[in-house]
Amino acid sequence: PPPGPAPAPPRRLGSGAVLCRVCGCIGPLSCGRCRRAAYCGPEHQALDWRCGHRRSCGQQAAGDDLADAIPEHNEFLFPEYEILIEPEEPEFPADSTDDEQGAADTSKAAKEQEELGAAGIAAFQSLDEETLEAMAKHETEEEKIFRMFKKQIAAEPEQIIRYCRGGEGPLWVSGENRPEEKDIPNCVCGAKRIFEFQIMPQLLNHLHVDSLGESIDWGTLVVYTCADNCGGGNKYLEEFIWKQDYSTGCT
Repeated sequence: PPPGPAPAPPRRLGSGAVLCRVCGCIGPLSCGRCRRAAYCGPEHQALDWRCGHRRSCGQQAAGDDLADAIPEHNEFLFPEYEILIEPEEPEFPADSTDDEQGAADTSKAAKEQEELGAAGIAAFQSLDEETLEAMAKHETEEEKIFRMFKKQIAAEPEQIIRYCRGGEGPLWVSGENRPEEKDIPNCVCGAKRIFEFQIMPQLLNHLHVDSLGESIDWGTLVVYTCADNCGGGNKYLEEFIWKQDYSTGCT
């Protein structure tokens, strides 16, 4: 080390935004007593108060950073993980072997479908032909979409995010509740929003959400962002997210 007094320790940098102590989202509200604990809304402020903040509020030293302190009820905070980003490899190489295997699988599936259809004729004798045709078409389409979804994620079963800005669209879990162009609002700058990434249902396995009492669930969460990437300096920009649940026909 150089001669002379030791250099002062580096100043600790604060976070770019004030975050809620309970969930980690943007926290525009603060505790009316200590003015340092931040919350996203009154529900999480009340929850934090009941679960320990009432005992610790105002007791921290002036130099302590309450916003960075971990609450005593850390079971309400989602666990943190490192996200590894890698390009997705094609599931199968394009060769004749896969084509032959695919043809055999198709033939087998068609035979099984025919057997199941024959076994279920008696159960639907009371329905007219038009109704049966509509039901069969709907079920077949939903099953096909969900089967393609499962096949795609089977190659990377731990995948939690699919990122493809400006490329192919999202991987849907169902044919129902898909947004149309008019359903996706434009950015605040006036530009259209385009698909950037989607959050996969596998993430639920890592968040341990069942411990919250009222669990959360989704099929996929699709995020659309500004096509012009307008930015906002050092500010967060509000973008658009579309939540698609699993179809009732998915099994």
